[in-house]
Amino acid sequence: MGHGHGHHHHHDEVGIGGGSDLPAALDLSTPDDELRPEDRSRRAFLRRAGLLGAGVAAAGALGAGVGGGAEPASAHGKDDEHDHASFNGGGSFKWLAGDHHIHTHYSSDGMYRVIDQVQHGRAHGLDWMVITDHGSEAHAKIGVDKVNPEILAAREALKDTLVFQGLEWNIPAAEHGTVFVNPGKNELSVLKQFENNFDSSVKAAGDSTPANEALAISGLNFLADAVKRGKVEHALFLANHPARNGIDSPHEIRGWRDAAPGIAIGMEGAPGHQAGGLSKAKGGPGAARGAYGNSPSANSFPYPLESYRTWGGFDWFTATVGGLWDSLLAEGKPWWITANSDAHTIFLETAVRGNSDFNELGYYLDPVHGGTVNTTNVDFWPGYYSKTHVGATTDSYLAVMDGLRLGRIWVDHGGLLAGLDMRVRKAGDRSKDGGTPLGGTVSVKKGTALELVISIDLAVLPNWAEFVPKLARVDVIRGKVTGKPADKDAFTTPNTRVEKSFEVGTGQKKVSFTYALGRAEQSYYVRVRGTDGNRKGPGYLGVSVDAEGPAIDVVGDADPWADLWFYTNPIWVETH
Repeated sequence: MGHGHGHHHHHDEVGIGGGSDLPAALDLSTPDDELRPEDRSRRAFLRRAGLLGAGVAAAGALGAGVGGGAEPASAHGKDDEHDHASFNGGGSFKWLAGDHHIHTHYSSDGMYRVIDQVQHGRAHGLDWMVITDHGSEAHAKIGVDKVNPEILAAREALKDTLVFQGLEWNIPAAEHGTVFVNPGKNELSVLKQFENNFDSSVKAAGDSTPANEALAISGLNFLADAVKRGKVEHALFLANHPARNGIDSPHEIRGWRDAAPGIAIGMEGAPGHQAGGLSKAKGGPGAARGAYGNSPSANSFPYPLESYRTWGGFDWFTATVGGLWDSLLAEGKPWWITANSDAHTIFLETAVRGNSDFNELGYYLDPVHGGTVNTTNVDFWPGYYSKTHVGATTDSYLAVMDGLRLGRIWVDHGGLLAGLDMRVRKAGDRSKDGGTPLGGTVSVKKGTALELVISIDLAVLPNWAEFVPKLARVDVIRGKVTGKPADKDAFTTPNTRVEKSFEVGTGQKKVSFTYALGRAEQSYYVRVRGTDGNRKGPGYLGVSVDAEGPAIDVVGDADPWADLWFYTNPIWVETH
């Protein structure tokens, strides 16, 4: 997939600058030594090119809309200038599959060594992984330090695999979240300080109170400050299983996103624990798909009861067209979705935990053979079922984090797709690599005619359940950008719906759809999803919004292999 143009909006928006509207690299009121490394590199590039100074933005150095100028010189990976030369030249992204939510024997409910998880993830097609053991009082004392040698050993043993160190943050007043940083000399100290000062289990800050919500914001500000001061080159946060317990309220999510837009980038569109839905009749756990079998508590926001279940394996926030995710996107701000394994203990496992007292040691001893097949575990190995595909400019840690930050992400279950390219371009544009790809923003004059092009490589090889998944339908979803809602707890938006569906024929390896978006008269976004067509129903907000959406998953009987979906992140169209 090649790179298009028109990223200016979100490149700017996710920067971690001071009070200026300019990106940090262009804001000369910020000294060089206070910039994060990638912004220093970007500023150096612009300075050498003679582009730094007054009028840069007006001159278009920040990029342009459809068919506009070159991409700004932001850093992408280890070799910034080399990478950027390729980036400007319209070269292809590297689509790297990954998983940002994986547990080891340093979690009280985990079992495996780091190398166990990484080897399995690599075997199942992953390029990058994030080790995210649970934050806790015990983990805060020894976990971050103890697990690090295993992570370093895994990086050394599997050099073609990117292994990030992170943790699963118990968000004050809310659910869990992935926090991870770019590898470097301060990765441990930053993670340790973050866990000790901002984890709700360490600080006894789990209740949904304003003070605890403020502590969560302070944690994100701490990460943003660590990046700004160069302690770590990059840090990211994603909310995990956000609707599972109803305790991530809309205003909290908006608060995280707005407090640290370069750090808080999104949420799990689909949770892990997908094997849980396999019925006992099929030899499965007979539990809830995604471990979404809960009900409201005293700390829950008043979401409907349907929000406590997955829909087609996806979190209700994401699966509901016109729901919470769309109400966030309708503000015109980035908030991306991912999918991952949340792997703790694996379905059909024959190993068991090594004998130890977790509370005493802070970890379990290495797993041992248990002699029987476990059919009650609810997890798949990393990469076995869920993948987050990230468009990176190189195969480096920074490039993966940058791709995540910029929303170049699509996700799928069960290997439903082999590849995807999606972009918005001027109607009739047939130039190579023309148009704006996932996560980007097209900035055009009102009245400009645009079209959406979706190119999909269909699966031709069996997935890990040993069948070739068949994509049956692709849905185009469009919503108006209406700005901030009057109510920060809004979780619906009235202007988003499935606008067009394409049926996918059989016997093909590739399919491509071009959809005329018409003349742009106001700002909007467009996103895409697709399905194997095996299971469907009216969306939560009705057939006029989503006639054939994912169906709510039945606890104890929701075969994840018989209900496959993919989702993309959006592309925005901005009119002026």
